[in-house]
Amino acid sequence: MPLTLDLAAFCAGLRFDDLPAGALPFIRTGFTDCVATLIAGRHDPVTQKLHAVLAPAPGESTLYFGLGTAQPGMAAWLNATAAHALDFDDAAQRGHLSTVLVPSILAEADALRATGPQMATAYAAGYEAWSELIRREPDHYHNHSWHPTGVFGPIAVAAACASLRGLDAGMTAHALAIAASQSAGLIANFGSMTKPFHAGRAANAGLVAAALAQAGFTGSTEALEHPKGLMRGISPAGRVDLESPLEAGRIWKLPRGGVNIKKYPSCFAAHRALDGMLDLLAEHPVTPAQVERIVVTTSRRNRSTLRYEQPRTGLQAKFSMHFAMASALIARRAGLTELDDAFVLRDDVQALMRRVEVLPEDREDPERPGEAPQDVVMFQTTDGRQFSRAVDYVRGGPEQPLRPGELFAKFENCLAAGGVRGAARPLFDALAAIDSQPGMAGLYRLAES
Repeated sequence: MPLTLDLAAFCAGLRFDDLPAGALPFIRTGFTDCVATLIAGRHDPVTQKLHAVLAPAPGESTLYFGLGTAQPGMAAWLNATAAHALDFDDAAQRGHLSTVLVPSILAEADALRATGPQMATAYAAGYEAWSELIRREPDHYHNHSWHPTGVFGPIAVAAACASLRGLDAGMTAHALAIAASQSAGLIANFGSMTKPFHAGRAANAGLVAAALAQAGFTGSTEALEHPKGLMRGISPAGRVDLESPLEAGRIWKLPRGGVNIKKYPSCFAAHRALDGMLDLLAEHPVTPAQVERIVVTTSRRNRSTLRYEQPRTGLQAKFSMHFAMASALIARRAGLTELDDAFVLRDDVQALMRRVEVLPEDREDPERPGEAPQDVVMFQTTDGRQFSRAVDYVRGGPEQPLRPGELFAKFENCLAAGGVRGAARPLFDALAAIDSQPGMAGLYRLAES
C-alpha cells in the first residue's frame, strides 16, 4: 500500500474540527506536562552542554520558555532536549511523543504566529502519524536496539510541522521521507546524556524536514514502505505490516492511547512496580534493615530496558529497577532529589540494590504491547513474612489519570526546579486551554522569573 502518500494525505487534510472530543484532554495535558518538564530541565547539565556547543544565534523562537531566542530548528533541538533531560516527560505509544512534538510545535508557532487550534491540530497529526507506524510492528523495537523516540520522533514532528505550515499532501510526503532518513536512537545509550539528545535531535530533524519540503526539497514517496525503506529496515524480525489500510483519521489513537503522565522522573518501565512498592510500604512500614529481599516481576522488554542492576550515577539510576526499589524503601519516594549521584552511591542504597531480583514475565498484555498483564512486587522480611502487590495500571495513565491537584503539584514543582516563581497557576490554566489560545506571547510572559 502507498503508506507514505496515504499518511501524508491524512496529515495535510486534518483540520481542528476533525479532532474527536476525546483527543483534546490529552492534547492539553501533553502541552501542560511537557512545558513543565522543559522548564525543569532547562538548567540541567545535558541542556547546558548542548547549548554551549550549538551556540545558537538569536532568532524567531523562544528558548526554554523564556530564556533567549534561536532559529526554529535550534529552538526545537534545545527545548526538546531540555524537556527529556530529567526523564520526567510523558510516555505513550512505546515512546515519548510530547517531548518531541510540543517543543517543535512551540518553535514553529513562534515563527509562524500560529494559534492554539493550529497547535492542537499539529499535535494530533504528529501523534496519529507516530501511532500509525508503531501499530504496524508486532515486535519490540526496545529489544532490537531501537529507541522509538529517536526513530519515530522525526516523522511525527515532520507531520506536525507540515500541518502547521499548511503543506499539501505532496509536500508532506516529501517531509515524511526526509524525516525518515534521519531516524536514529540506540537503547545502549540509555543512562547517558545521549538519551535526551535523541529527543532533541528528532525534534530538529522533523522540523527541518518540513521546512525543506516546503522549499522544494524532495524525498522518496515510498520512503516508509519500500523494500529498502524505514519500516522494513528497522523491523526486529521482518514481520512489519505494510499491507493493511491506513487507520489514521478513521480509528483514532489519541482518545484511547492518550498520554501517561509520569509521577517519577525515571524510565516509565519502572513505574508500575514503584506504585506497587510505595503502596505496600504505606500499608507495611518496614525499615530497610528489616527487608531481606525484594522480587519484581515485569515484562521481558521492561527488564531489558532497565539495564542497570548496580547503577553508579543518577543518569544510570533512571534505568534501574533495582534502584527504584531501593529508593522507595529508603527514601519512601523516587524523585528528583534521589536521582542524584551522591544518593545513588550511598552505602545503604548500594547494599539494598543487591537484595533486589527482577524476573521476566513472558505473558504480554495484548492491549499494551511490551507490558505484562501485571507487574508484581514482593518483599520478604528478615523474620520470614512476605508482602506482595500486583499492579494492573500505572497511575498517571489513561486508565488511572492523575487527579487535577496531583498534576498541578508536579507542574508547580517543575517550575520551581527551573527557577520560575509565582506564576504556576495562571500558566498551568493557560496551557490546559492551549487549543483556545490566540498564540504563545502571553504564555511566555506568565513564565518570566
